Amino acid sequence: MRWDAKVALEEHVLLPPLAPPGSAGPPSLHPQYAKELQQRLPDWTQRLEEMDRWGVQMMVLSTTNPGVQGIPDRAQADEVARRLNDELAEFVGHRPDRFQAFAALPLQDPAAAVKEFERALNELGFKGAMINGFSNVGDERTAQYLDEPPVWEFWERAAALDAPIYLHPREPLITQRRIYEGYAGLVGSTWGFGLETSTHCLRLMMSGLFDRFPNLRIIVGHLGEGLPFVLPRVDHRLRHAHESVRGKQTRPLMDYLRENFYITTSGTWRTPAFLNTLLEVGAERVLFSMDYPFENMHEQSEWFEALPLSDADKHKIAAANAKSLLRLD
Repeated sequence: MRWDAKVALEEHVLLPPLAPPGSAGPPSLHPQYAKELQQRLPDWTQRLEEMDRWGVQMMVLSTTNPGVQGIPDRAQADEVARRLNDELAEFVGHRPDRFQAFAALPLQDPAAAVKEFERALNELGFKGAMINGFSNVGDERTAQYLDEPPVWEFWERAAALDAPIYLHPREPLITQRRIYEGYAGLVGSTWGFGLETSTHCLRLMMSGLFDRFPNLRIIVGHLGEGLPFVLPRVDHRLRHAHESVRGKQTRPLMDYLRENFYITTSGTWRTPAFLNTLLEVGAERVLFSMDYPFENMHEQSEWFEALPLSDADKHKIAAANAKSLLRLD
């Protein structure tokens, strides 16, 4: 059976406010691959043709990393976020029956992020937000992580708005790359992305965020950035840690993964890893995604069709979970 009504959640566009001429990714990318990205990222017609070919009913769009999070100046980040969201709404407007969107938010200024999130949801009709990891504040060497005190103002409002947040990777802070020296190919999506994002998720869990706001819903891609596999050991070892370093959470970390997180398949089509994820969190917490155009629809869709799952579970993962989470119906 082919699933022709898939919903994909980690699908990117490049818009003029963040598009330097001739730029489509870091210099470590192969030139031909970078050229293809530059062509595909802003093109909604080719995107739609491929969606029709591979059975993708809807894409929830977002801007590429690091997006607004990489703008150190608070006022500029706020301005660019508004422009990005307005242009993303125009992109969605080409085919609102096939495209929806996640908002870009200037977390450098949590109060401004709250205001823009409300505007994006209520005026632009967006379905949540995508945050590209930590936010640079002041300069590119300084990070503000999402569990830190200034950001809790944002989380309080996000919980009240009842809209999900997609936590997307970005490269490690420039001051924290000593281990990658001589191995630049590991900094980005090959390795650094996953390590950065999984650690960020641990910070959110151990900060007590989900105890204070239990209805918060976080989406993470790439089969959970390794968390379904490694988190049980983290829980185990924390039991033996000194009380002062165990964190502020009140429950095992796996509880938060199963209750506050959704996990997508974006850019990851390894069946044993997928089945492990499914066993750890359940079919109701897994969502189909592709990471287009950094990955292609063909590989991800063909892999999904061949998964050894029941039709009921495939239906949930292909579309039903996303439609429920994002209220797409």
